[in-house]
This record gives sequence, structure tokens and C-alpha cells, in this order.
Amino acid sequence: MERNEFSVCQFFFDGTYEYVRRWVSVREAIAAFKHYTNSVGAQMGFVQRVIVTDGGDSVVLEWQQGRGITFPPQKGEKGGGHTKG
Repeated sequence: MERNEFSVCQFFFDGTYEYVRRWVSVREAIAAFKHYTNSVGAQMGFVQRVIVTDGGDSVVLEWQQGRGITFPPQKGEKGGGHTKG
């Protein structure tokens, strides 16, 4: 996988996870991220976390249930560096 290819993964309340997109463009990854973070499963609490990873398997975008987008940190928040999913 190249650096300009992305994957999207959703994590469920029971600890399982599912890759919903693999090795797609940034445009498709962001569209999927928006879809899965606003899905019925996310609204009901079944989906606990959604991440986008780059070709190096670094997390570049993360959403967590009840917290919203948690990575990258918003301006003024502490944090930084890429984390492994």
C-alpha cells in the first residue's frame, strides 16, 4: 500500500472491528469516515471508534463515541504524533 492510499476501520462495543474501506483515495476515505461516524450504529452506540489510516498504517483521523473527532488534536488541545490503530 502506498502513502496516498487510505483505509477506514470501525470498532464495535464488543471489541470487534471491521475494515469498511481498504487502500482507497483520501476522498473516498473521508466520505466513508463521515458516513460511519454518522451512521445509525454510531448514533446507537454500537460503533465506538472509527479511524482512517494511511499507507504506513498510521492513524491520521480518529472519531470516538461520545467525544467526537479526537485525532488529530484540535487547536489548543495537547497531543500529537501519529498513533498506531
